[in-house]
Amino acid sequence: MTSTPPNHEPIFKSGGSEEGKVAALIAWALFILSIPSANVLVLVGLVVAYAGRSSASGVALEHLNAQIRLFWSVFWWTIACWIAIGVSIVGSMILIGIPFLLLFLLLWFLISVWFTVKSVFGLIALLGDRVP
Repeated sequence: MTSTPPNHEPIFKSGGSEEGKVAALIAWALFILSIPSANVLVLVGLVVAYAGRSSASGVALEHLNAQIRLFWSVFWWTIACWIAIGVSIVGSMILIGIPFLLLFLLLWFLISVWFTVKSVFGLIALLGDRVP
């Protein structure tokens, strides 16, 4: 009586630990390059994060979600700063808004730097397989 060996075909399935990591790496890199690119690459990074989120799992999914949250929080803070800068410019015509203009320009600059630093720390965490 001879028995046939069991069929050992590979099983392909999604959801591995590396699923979505490349998209998260690309998105963090594009976020980091946002200041030199005049924020054009951050939009590409956002699209990559949204596109990679559907197939990601584990740590990579946490990073992609963190990137999307980071973008939208910085986006709305930047809009608020630009509105305040516009109001301060109008106020500067009668010399009241000059200190506020300088304050809101500094705040906008600090938001941009914070975004970049947060992106660098996110990339470092992703390379170490830690959540952001």
